[in-house]
Amino acid sequence: MQLTQLIAKELSLPLKGVENTVTLLDEGATIPFISRYRKEMTGSLDELQVGAIKERYEKLQELEKRKETILKSMDEQDVLTPELEAKIKSCYNATELEDIYLPYKPKRKTRAVKAKEKGLEPLAKIVMKQYERDIEARAASFVNDEVADVDEALQGARDIIAEWVNEHQVAREIVRSVFDKEATICSKVVKGKEEEGLKYKDYFDWNEPLKRCPSHRFMAMRRGEKEGFLKLTIAPDAENSIQRLDRFFVKGNTSASEQVADAVADAYKRLLAPSIETEFTRLFTEKSDTEAIRVFSENLRQLLLASPLGQKRVLALDPGYRTGCKVVCLDAQGNLLDNATIYPHPPQNDYPKSAQTITALIDKYQIEAIAIGNGTASRETEAFAKGLRLKQSVQIFVVSEDGASVYSAGKVAREEFPDYDVTVRGAVSIGRRLMDPLAELVKIDPKSIGVGQYQHDVDQTQLKKSLDTVVESCVNSVGVNLNTASKHLLTYVSGLGPQLAQNIVDFRAENGAFDSRDKLKKVPRLGAKAFEQAAGFLRIQNAKNPLDNTAVHPEAYKVVKQMAADLGCKVDDLVKDKALRDKIKLQNYVSDTIGLPTLTDIMKELDKPGRDPRSEIKAFEFAEGIYSIDDLYEGMVLPGLVTNITNFGAFVDIGVKQDGLVHISQMADRYISDPNEVVKLQQQVKVKVMEVDRVRKRIQLSMKNA
Repeated sequence: MQLTQLIAKELSLPLKGVENTVTLLDEGATIPFISRYRKEMTGSLDELQVGAIKERYEKLQELEKRKETILKSMDEQDVLTPELEAKIKSCYNATELEDIYLPYKPKRKTRAVKAKEKGLEPLAKIVMKQYERDIEARAASFVNDEVADVDEALQGARDIIAEWVNEHQVAREIVRSVFDKEATICSKVVKGKEEEGLKYKDYFDWNEPLKRCPSHRFMAMRRGEKEGFLKLTIAPDAENSIQRLDRFFVKGNTSASEQVADAVADAYKRLLAPSIETEFTRLFTEKSDTEAIRVFSENLRQLLLASPLGQKRVLALDPGYRTGCKVVCLDAQGNLLDNATIYPHPPQNDYPKSAQTITALIDKYQIEAIAIGNGTASRETEAFAKGLRLKQSVQIFVVSEDGASVYSAGKVAREEFPDYDVTVRGAVSIGRRLMDPLAELVKIDPKSIGVGQYQHDVDQTQLKKSLDTVVESCVNSVGVNLNTASKHLLTYVSGLGPQLAQNIVDFRAENGAFDSRDKLKKVPRLGAKAFEQAAGFLRIQNAKNPLDNTAVHPEAYKVVKQMAADLGCKVDDLVKDKALRDKIKLQNYVSDTIGLPTLTDIMKELDKPGRDPRSEIKAFEFAEGIYSIDDLYEGMVLPGLVTNITNFGAFVDIGVKQDGLVHISQMADRYISDPNEVVKLQQQVKVKVMEVDRVRKRIQLSMKNA
């Protein structure tokens, strides 16, 4: 079966769409480009479907490489038959493939290998047939210089049989089936580690059916095991497994059958159970990793697509007590205009001078909004800012500063602000996050943004790959201003990457702003393929051609010009006048290369050229007088901001430095399986305080009746 047929069947997608998607991927097309500009070829597959095809295609390609390695190994051993070759080539299950290869896999010096070297394989074959009624007498003929007695001969035969059982495909499937249905995960505290590992107290004596263990609990126990506090086992009832194996391998009731039964029990306990336990641990680790990465990716997507303030003049405050609050002023493009440090809080308490500094900066730079980091002294700084008697109306926003310190000490910030210290860079990051979260957050390793669930425990390669895909998806869905975008933002544009992004920035610095997309072709090393992939996602405000500020791809400009010509107007008129657009009959413009899906997208773009698809930002205020966990009491209802979403609930900032948890059972008056059904990141919610644990600094919240 062809790989594309297999993918189409597995994902329940049309074969033609899968085949064309794979062809486009092989040609170097990106997921955003394929899903946005090749709808006629794919049958309008969306980003998730194209991404799923890509992921499965890559895994199947890895499997094909593994098959080649196995076939080569077996050929070198001279054990490859036409039947085995056909079986391997038609296998598309990684576990099944390894089972086929297991008997032929080069082995270290196992007990069975040593027994074979002593010439005991013929005896093992006799025992396995189970015809002999007096197997001891038969075994006596195998006693020699290397085999001391009958017991050693039979032990060697059992070792060989145990290995045969372990390598038998049916045996492995039997044990897998029992593990799948009946395995229990057991967690015990490591003796003497009770006090040190107190945070894992819930798992000091825990067991449950493996198939019911949620990914976050499995990962918590695995972390406890890695840190040396817990001992985990995954196993079903051994007797049941051995009985099922006996039914397959043990025939009759001879003395040879007893030897086989002993070998089967040994094979299960010594070889099969540990091997299948490792396999299930790996499978559940992969499953948990996938789920944790999915949660992190969804949170990251919501964070990157958070509402931007837009191009406004911003004063940003990075709050602090002893070291003061760092202040920066930014122009509407995010350029640093000025910086200062104020000390409105203890121990200095220099409120008058601090107020005077802020007021003067607001007047001098015509500031339109204030961004305050949500770290230490955030609430007090917010109260200070609100208490200022300002002449003009200035909006005040509290901004998440997760990862700002990572950015400020990193290479990107040093490149942008070589003459300023980390405190200034951190404040700039806070201000720019308010203006455009996406443009600023792309500069930070997503793992440092603080919206994950066990992100440091999962497969880091897989995590990076998934998060990069999310960033790429978000950047391209919003679109990028070609004349203001940083190198880091341009890097994620479809078809570009770090080098072409740098070349664009250098070309812009040397030649001035781009006035057309076509000018991109003059950027060094930006060839036809990169232009095709990138152009539709790049925007040029006030361009000569109004289509350059839309998601209409340059390859479709010709059809839009034809529409305008047919109506006797210019493309500009078509963009401005809805009445003109309503006269267009799309069917008239369908061709071999452009179909109704693309034409429909073009009309949507003409309807809202250059419009940011993200929602407008809303100001938010925490409850007055609530600054620390000591200000809370059970039953009070407070406004809050959703800061993180996990499988078991959502964390909400209520302005007291520790986020409270709304457990999934407390999110709605109905059953929900996923917190995303009810909340989104940065969503403003009302919550009721259910429980306050001041010792462990834990706050339990509820959204029911709040």
